[in-house]
Amino acid sequence: MTIFFIWVIAFVLIAYFANKRWEHGFSQGLDKVLPSVMKTHGENRYLWVVALAVLGATTLIRPVDVLLVTILLAVIALVVVKVASCASSKIAH
Repeated sequence: MTIFFIWVIAFVLIAYFANKRWEHGFSQGLDKVLPSVMKTHGENRYLWVVALAVLGATTLIRPVDVLLVTILLAVIALVVVKVASCASSKIAH
């Protein structure tokens, strides 16, 4: 239960500060990192604030879990890219 309360406090603080700084550079900084399809251009403020707050709070509370999920997603993406590359080369010949 203690970890839940710490997570909630981290979530609220991250959401508050991200929302407060949205107009003063946070949106532009996020746009620099994201690919063009996902750029915010200042829109969807609350969606991005909540998403970043959830990711930030979870990373603070369970960093190893987040790291393992990231590694797992990277391995899955690598396998998908390799299979797609192999399939496209077989189709082309």
